[in-house]
Amino acid sequence: MIVKRKILVKGLVQGVGFRPFVYKLATMNKLKGFVENNNIGVEIHVEGELTNVSTFILSLEKEAPIASCIEKIIVEDDMFDGINGFEISKSRSVSKEITRISPDIAVCDDCLEDIKSQPHRINYPFTNCTHCGPRFSIVKDLPYDREKTSMNIFAMCEKCTSEYKNVEDRRFHAQPIACADCGPNYSLHYDSEKINNIEEIIKLTSSWLNNGHLVAIKGIGGFHLACDAVNRESVKKMRALKRREGKPLAVMFRNVQSAKKFVKISSSEEKWLISWQRPIILLDSKNKLPVEISGGLNTIGVMLPYLPIHYLLFNQLNSPAIVLTSGNLSEEPIITENMKALNRFSSLVKGIVTYNRDIVNRVDDSVGFVAGNKFRLIRRSRGFAPNPVNIGLKAEGILATGAELVNTFAIGKGKSAIISQHIGDISNPETLQFYEESFHSFSNMFRFTPELVACDLHPDYLSTVFAGSLRLPLLRVQHHHAHIASCMAEHKLDEQVIGVSFDGTGLGTDGNIWGGEFMVSDLSGFKRKAHLENIPMPGGDKVTKEPWRMAVANLYHYLGFQETINLRTKLFSEIPEGMYLSLLDILNKNINCPLSGSAGRLFDAVSAITGVCRFSSFHAEAPMQLESKICNVDKLPYPYEFDGGVFSFGKMFVSLVEDILNGVPVSTMAKRFHKTIVEVIIDGVQSIYLETGLKKVVLSGGIFQNKFILEKTEKMLLENGFTVYSHHKIPTNDGGISLGQLAIAAKFLQK
Repeated sequence: MIVKRKILVKGLVQGVGFRPFVYKLATMNKLKGFVENNNIGVEIHVEGELTNVSTFILSLEKEAPIASCIEKIIVEDDMFDGINGFEISKSRSVSKEITRISPDIAVCDDCLEDIKSQPHRINYPFTNCTHCGPRFSIVKDLPYDREKTSMNIFAMCEKCTSEYKNVEDRRFHAQPIACADCGPNYSLHYDSEKINNIEEIIKLTSSWLNNGHLVAIKGIGGFHLACDAVNRESVKKMRALKRREGKPLAVMFRNVQSAKKFVKISSSEEKWLISWQRPIILLDSKNKLPVEISGGLNTIGVMLPYLPIHYLLFNQLNSPAIVLTSGNLSEEPIITENMKALNRFSSLVKGIVTYNRDIVNRVDDSVGFVAGNKFRLIRRSRGFAPNPVNIGLKAEGILATGAELVNTFAIGKGKSAIISQHIGDISNPETLQFYEESFHSFSNMFRFTPELVACDLHPDYLSTVFAGSLRLPLLRVQHHHAHIASCMAEHKLDEQVIGVSFDGTGLGTDGNIWGGEFMVSDLSGFKRKAHLENIPMPGGDKVTKEPWRMAVANLYHYLGFQETINLRTKLFSEIPEGMYLSLLDILNKNINCPLSGSAGRLFDAVSAITGVCRFSSFHAEAPMQLESKICNVDKLPYPYEFDGGVFSFGKMFVSLVEDILNGVPVSTMAKRFHKTIVEVIIDGVQSIYLETGLKKVVLSGGIFQNKFILEKTEKMLLENGFTVYSHHKIPTNDGGISLGQLAIAAKFLQK
């Protein structure tokens, strides 16, 4: 029986070798017809024996390319005119709908072999195929075809054209296809010299790294700065160049075997290290690398090579690892333009490696960690963006502008949220410009016109200011409600839940700073049921850079003015007396002391009072340093008080002071404090359950990047019969806020 079928495949099916896969599958099943890319997805028309067509449809999902992700397959009877054989048709734009853009994919093993054996690709660092290579970073528009990428200026040579058209070739319809005869090429700039020969570039660059020098290298989504990770003096020079006193530096190892000598790697962590996304994974350190890399933390951000040039360099490097950190200074966005890199870095590094293909979409390395045997993204960018999230609600025309720190924005298309790559702190003018450029780029690529804008409640966030500048209907969303909604949207929840949102800061509906919230929440709204006690923040936002201020504020609040003065010499002897007394005077007179019930500020206070971190050199350093001090011995939590609505920590601070004066190890105090926070969360959830009967618990906010807190909280809640939802694919920090804002806005429109 001969049948004709039209098949529409939606999801991540462009730029991942899907059409060549369909072609081979159709010819194997003796089907006639054609396949095309359009802005909805991949459209297939087939004619053949019913059993063969059925086998073909079943195989589409079962045997799809590894980097693809099929969301839906729609099959209809078809009336197309039969053709001889099967062919790949030219891409079309058929509506305002859009399909997914593939993230950038790490170079595959087959291409690495080609670099060693194919004459026209020997040591060619832009070797790619349908299974790997640049995607999102080079795309200008949809549907995904070469002329709509920054490869459009490179005309394919005869050999590449032959491969591109040969259905049996791995590069059949690979849009970034290139070789040494026709594709982009690298250049090395140093001492007013410019070298274009790749063998000489690799030789010089690797020799400089071997001899302790710093170099800048253009990567897939921006420039990186590199040095020998084992050479302590080189690492110190890198810190000086980056103006980065304490923030950890990422390390790229030659391979997994090399990495295992320096860090502990579980099977789950190894799976993600070698995945095609190649993110940075936070791993427990064996303390064999210079301490300047980790900044004193007990974890190191580790990744493996993902570009051909990385492998070419490691072939000649003596070291098993290099520092590979974002090519920027301080908190600026990663640099993508050649001239800007030359102007910025020429006097700071030994050499600068550039190439002559434009980076259209800037992407940093993604960062994550494994907790509870599940991978959790902290920074969602290369390898993951711009994959959408299906929220199950109509989201068309909604723009969510996100938060202030670790910002992302999100746009609504159909029932999906398309979340931008990691943007960063948009209080920085350069990063704000990156934010606005990315919004306009997304609007063009995804054919998006905003009709409703969701933003944070805080009027001074530049994301909120940007939202207002669009002069469209505006929905202001409370920060911690957005956190809970973000996790709900990730898990497709649309019901009432117990929400626990612990983070550093967010404007509350009462005008105070929130960040230790227990709420009953759905996508339509929330009721705040309990929170951490409000404590004054002397100097306002200054406390985030000087955590000792929060320590003194808590002592003042719980122990009183005179006792806090008496404790200075015993607890804060390195703080000048005048500065200390001035702070107490500010507290006493309530001058610039906004109230905060933030879990982040509580972590700051404990980190400072125990002497772990009193002055912070980067965002969230104090909590991170405190987590790294936790001992392995089981300890009892500190006492605290809970009246059903407010958690108070007076008893805890009294006990902490006693422990410090009695010489109790910092590691013990860190363990007891972290156990206290877990107990607080369990108490808060149990209290709401007894009132409401709700059993589903959603955890969100930056505090749940703390592996100890997340794992212990999930474990105890599960043991108490709760169903627990936490973040996996979307950051639990403010990088996930835009998704929550968009989900709340979509629910608002539905109602």
